[in-house]
Amino acid sequence: MAEKKSEKTFEESLTDLESIVKELEEGNVDLDKAIEKYSDAMKLAKNCSDKLNNATEKVNKILKENGQLEDFEIEE
Repeated sequence: MAEKKSEKTFEESLTDLESIVKELEEGNVDLDKAIEKYSDAMKLAKNCSDKLNNATEKVNKILKENGQLEDFEIEE
């Protein structure tokens, strides 16, 4: 059975995105490679945005459950 490819974490995606931006800003990338890197950067940016939106939804759900801001404690 094939293993499912693990998705990058937010931090990994952000690090990769920063690396691509830095490389493109240096201007030493030929046009075809720059287009490819830009496309990769847009995918990484979408991944980061999706993860942030998901986290925001989870936090909002926690806040809506009791309607008040409280310290959040994890019960084990």
